[in-house]
Amino acid sequence: MQSLFESRDLARTEEFLNRAYTKMQIGGSASGAGTRISRAAADSISVDRVDIGFEMSYDAEPLGKICLCEIVSGSIVEHASDGWQDDFRPGDLVSFAPPDRPYAGKICRARYSITMFDPALLTRVAGVGRKDDSPVRLLDHRPRSRAAARQLSRTIAYLGDDVLSNPTVQASPLLVASVSQLLASSVLAAFPNTATTETDDRRDAHPKTVRRALAFMEANADQAIGITDIAAAAGVTVRAVQTAFRRHLGTTPLDHLRRLRLAEVHAELLAADPAEHTVAEVATRWGFHHHGRLSAAYHDLYGEHPSATLAR
Repeated sequence: MQSLFESRDLARTEEFLNRAYTKMQIGGSASGAGTRISRAAADSISVDRVDIGFEMSYDAEPLGKICLCEIVSGSIVEHASDGWQDDFRPGDLVSFAPPDRPYAGKICRARYSITMFDPALLTRVAGVGRKDDSPVRLLDHRPRSRAAARQLSRTIAYLGDDVLSNPTVQASPLLVASVSQLLASSVLAAFPNTATTETDDRRDAHPKTVRRALAFMEANADQAIGITDIAAAAGVTVRAVQTAFRRHLGTTPLDHLRRLRLAEVHAELLAADPAEHTVAEVATRWGFHHHGRLSAAYHDLYGEHPSATLAR
């Protein structure tokens, strides 16, 4: 199946994005420049070639799918999801957001591809030899290496240019299953994931792992660290540090890091002069860019909204 969308109208663009991806709100001005999205798809796999000719902010609900984004030109900045934030430039190929997490950011006159597929495909492809039936998850939004990203990029280009637009492929369930497995295998080879890090994880998920990870997070809460940095500091795999936190603290490393940063926001708001500082200023310094989500998480932890703390 092939389709094409073109528009210079922001409302029409938002309506299309809601149909094609997930419920979202966008902002910007498409006057003088517009949006062009071409799609090649078969079964649950789609490869979109996207051209956004203006600055467009977005705030989206979970996609429910694995979503890979490869930047050709321009940039996507302040992209945030699941406790991390990053900027994407030409040549970057990333996992845009976990299937069950919202995301937000800003597109700056960019051309890029979006490849989406059912996350259950990863579990099916990785199923042989797995110790349990838990769904396979990607553990980082960036590939293991530039070489891994290049290999996956070639697979995506092959699917988008030569396969998904081919009527013969679309008419054959066997061929569709074959290319689906090719894509899932390429993604598993490119990204750290739960299917390939099981060997020593249970042995390494001990209290010393937690202590090393906690010390690193507390010393670097103001830095742009992610789960791979935490695991490296603890000297174990990503899965091992996640298992250790669930086993000994009943939480995840990123949830704990979020609480550390919320505590810093709380402390700064208590000490700040409301005539000279704002909640947004303090929140941004600690990596919180979505006011509504910050306010909800802060209220759950401290029983009041950030603005009330600042006013006191």
